[in-house]
This record gives sequence, C-alpha cells and structure tokens, in this order.
Amino acid sequence: MFSAAEDTKRQRLATLGDMLRQYSAPAAEALIQRLDGGTVQCLACGHRCIVRPGRDGSCRVRFNDAGVLKVPFGYVAGVACDPIEKKPFFHFLPGSDALTFGMLGCDLHCGYCQNWVTSQMLRDPSAVAQAKLCTPRQLVDAAIQHRAPVIASSYNEPLITSEWAMAVFAEARSRGLRCVYVSNGNATPQVLDYIRPRVDGYKVDLKTFSDRKYRQLGGVLENVTSTIRMLKERGFWVEIVTLIVPSFSDDPDDLKRMAAFLASVDPLMPWHVTAFHPDYKMTDGFRQTRAEDLMRVVEIGRAAGLKYIYPGNLPGQVGEWENTRCHNCGGTLIRRYGFLVRENRIGQSGKCPDCGTAIPGVWGKASGHGDGRVRPIG
Repeated sequence: MFSAAEDTKRQRLATLGDMLRQYSAPAAEALIQRLDGGTVQCLACGHRCIVRPGRDGSCRVRFNDAGVLKVPFGYVAGVACDPIEKKPFFHFLPGSDALTFGMLGCDLHCGYCQNWVTSQMLRDPSAVAQAKLCTPRQLVDAAIQHRAPVIASSYNEPLITSEWAMAVFAEARSRGLRCVYVSNGNATPQVLDYIRPRVDGYKVDLKTFSDRKYRQLGGVLENVTSTIRMLKERGFWVEIVTLIVPSFSDDPDDLKRMAAFLASVDPLMPWHVTAFHPDYKMTDGFRQTRAEDLMRVVEIGRAAGLKYIYPGNLPGQVGEWENTRCHNCGGTLIRRYGFLVRENRIGQSGKCPDCGTAIPGVWGKASGHGDGRVRPIG
C-alpha cells in the first residue's frame, strides 16, 4: 500500500499526464513509421520506440492515441533570456543573449540532471514544474523585446519536442533570428533532416565514452557518436560538452578515446569540459569537480590535437582557458569570465585580426543585455 503522500504524488502525475495530452498535436510525418494495427514507430530520438495504441514512448511525452502519435505542442515549462555562453556556445554570436525555452520530458534519466524538475517530470513524483500555454509568436516577441538574436530549445531534451520547436523556429526565422538546439545528441537521421532547415547550431552533451555508463543513463554511446558525425555532415554548427563527474566520467582512458574521436571528426570543433556539482540523485558520495581535474582533461584534448578546449563552470579558476585563442597564431581573440564576454576581437568576417586566419564559428554583432546574467521570463 502507498502512503498518503505517495498516493498524492501518483495522482498528481496522472493528472499532469492527462493535462499534457491536451497540449499535444499529431507528430510530423517525417518522424513516424506506421506499422500494423495502429502501432507507430517514433523516429524522434535514438530509442526508435515502437508505440502501440494507448501507450507512450520512453520519453513519456510522445504517445499513441488510437493509432495517431501525439507529441507535445503549445506550451512551455520554462523560459529565460540566457547568455549564449550558458548553453554553452562559445563560437556562436559570442556576447549575445538567447531566448531559451523548454518543455517537459526526456529520453534519458541522468542522475545528475540540473533540469530534472522538468526533464523527469513524468518519471519522478518529486519533480514539480508548471506547463504554461503559449504561442510561437509570444516566444519570439519575448526574444525581440530582450534584443536576443537567438532562440534555443533547451532545459528538457529538444529532440522529443521537435514539432513544437520547429513551429517556434519558423516564426523566429521569419523575423531574422537564429535557432539552436541544446541536446543530449540521441538523434536519428530522420530527426536531423527534419530540423536542419531551421536549426543553425547544435550543442551535444557527450556524457562519457563508456557504453556501459551511457546505458546507466538510459542511452547508447554509438547513437551519440553517430549523431555528432551526422551533424557535421549536414552542416550544423556543432559544439560538444562533457560534464566531468569524478568517479563517473573522468576515467583517463575513456577521455583519451573521446578526445581522439572528436579530433577525428573535426579538430577545430569546440569541446567544453565542465565542472560537476552534486545534484539530483548524485549528491552522496560524489565530490565537486576541481580546476585541476579539468586541466588534466584539457591536456588530454591538447594531446589529441583539439584546438578549442574550454574548461567551464569554474570562472576565474582556469586562467587563459576561458578565452578563445587563434588556432594558427595563438593570439587571444575573446576574453571571458564565466558567461560574460569582456572583449571580442573577432569581427563579423570571423577572422583573426592578427594573422587573418578564419576562425570556425558563427560570427556577427553581439546583441542582447551583454552582462552575462540569466533573466527568467514570465
């Protein structure tokens, strides 16, 4: 028998699930394959769930309603005006703000998730977040009000809510904004082809290079490495992030193989190696990442031939490594402190002013508040 508190939590989850089913729309035809008896295979993420009528996928938010795959639509669970460095993107309009929105649900279940109140809402009775109805125009209006040149789908996994993101991004593109995904990278060729016309930049969380540990998080390493290759092949701007969790994702051999893989894809692709702080289900027995931990990973990346490595989440503790330096002449091009850009010498041409080398990235005039602060909206 459940306790009264447990029973209340389960009733809340059931009510939330019913509510979210009202805030839904049919899945994009490009992201489904119809099978016999009303069963549908979902192609929005690497799980490729086979969803029978009355059931939902592993993400819990894409569900089969009498043979029609329904997906989240018309709401947000979080909105903020973030510095784009928080995503993190360091080579995409640095110093600008990104109007960032998220929905509910995720196809993974990472024990250290910092956004677990939204991503794990339908799995964990302790997660509490509110869904707010909105329109694409309202989100884009908010971006323009804050002078944000970028709209980002983040906070939960954007792949599983791609139909809504594409509706928002269509409005954003029509009004001159750029669009990015902040994702775990558990993609399929079909979903990447579906989003490519409206997505400029894609940040991938490459969480570990151990398939065994990936499966503990609900994923498969090969799906993510394949996604990184496919993103580059399709011409997305790509940056990679690895959270360095002591005793989980800090194995030197795994990190050497990870760095070698990234260098084989593109040695000029930025690699962010960021510090962990205990959160969600990984609080006991896990320590915070120290600057020296990150610097060991930096040396691994350098040895593999990677040119743009950024230790993060420890502002002021990693010296020059917060900055962007030309991969050709070594000149300092962008100076940062945390999310704040203090100086940017890269012009709109995207070239090093010292040697004329083209610096990989998406460059242009910075826009937004420019103070490195996060501003929750509504």
